[in-house]
Amino acid sequence: MQLYNTLSAKEREALIEAAGQERLTISFYQYAQIKNPQLFRNHLFINWNELDVLGRIYVAFEGINAQLSVPAEHFDAFKKHIDSISFLENVRLNIAIEQDNKSFLKLKVKVRDKIVADGLDDNTFDVTKIGIHVDAEKFNELIEDPDTVLVDMRNHYESEIGHFKNAITPDVDTFRDSLDSIEHDLRNHKEDKKLVMYCTGGIRCEKASAYYKHKGFKQVYQLEGGIIEYTRQVQNKNLENKFKGKNFVFDHRRGERISDDVIAQCHQCGKPCDTHENCANEACHLLFIQCEECAKAMDHCCSNACKEVHALPFETQKALRKGKTVSNLIFKKGRSEVLKYKK
Repeated sequence: MQLYNTLSAKEREALIEAAGQERLTISFYQYAQIKNPQLFRNHLFINWNELDVLGRIYVAFEGINAQLSVPAEHFDAFKKHIDSISFLENVRLNIAIEQDNKSFLKLKVKVRDKIVADGLDDNTFDVTKIGIHVDAEKFNELIEDPDTVLVDMRNHYESEIGHFKNAITPDVDTFRDSLDSIEHDLRNHKEDKKLVMYCTGGIRCEKASAYYKHKGFKQVYQLEGGIIEYTRQVQNKNLENKFKGKNFVFDHRRGERISDDVIAQCHQCGKPCDTHENCANEACHLLFIQCEECAKAMDHCCSNACKEVHALPFETQKALRKGKTVSNLIFKKGRSEVLKYKK
């Protein structure tokens, strides 16, 4: 039985274009005890492959973290399937604000040690004692409270292009780094301040809130559904939008426009810009911000060295990479000395 992709990304892209059908980009997560993650993984792949679901899904003993693309015509069948799984019945689905039929081009369901790499030993604290979930309206009230400390639980390349006003945005590369950094910086305010956290869809705050309560923070809050759900509620309830810029997303779109503000700059020329690209050099793939002018001048590369390699015949590039560990910085650090205007 097929339990893996048989089409390349290019082949899948061609099929999507030929079909001309609307697809929905969706994300969800759920912490739950899964006794046999591999068996569950296979179950998901078999059922979702039949529905032409594409995406990146992580399954672990502690639950599931899913980011995927579903044909609109198959959404009801997809929803019926996940509702048939006891711990996923009526799970909150974060539907993307900006849709793109090519947000995902393969179905990847992987078994991992954890659904989010947090580096924590879950046996040392009660992961079920989480913070208070708040909706967009309550969140807006809380972040205007002078006794509130608002913290962005995402990485530097995410908050760089968009964040809530007055938020602390740790200059970190990983979620694990942010946990230690925030605890250290706020160590004197564990009792007198309200710790309010947010992330993309809520999953990082779910674990972080329990961790910070374990570490002695008395008033811990988290934005329900993250930035994605916040934006939907702001639009549906006509609330004031306090998020500025773009929300970074982990698919081919790389970002959703939340406000018209452009708070970042091109890493190569310094011009206002918040468009993330991956270096076109297959041996690099560095994630960085690049404006249209620089993309044209640099052939979508991060440096002159990468531009020279990218200009070589494909077979020559392959030969240069042979036997070497290829750096792949897609959706990762986005730091390099060649980026003159990287903050």
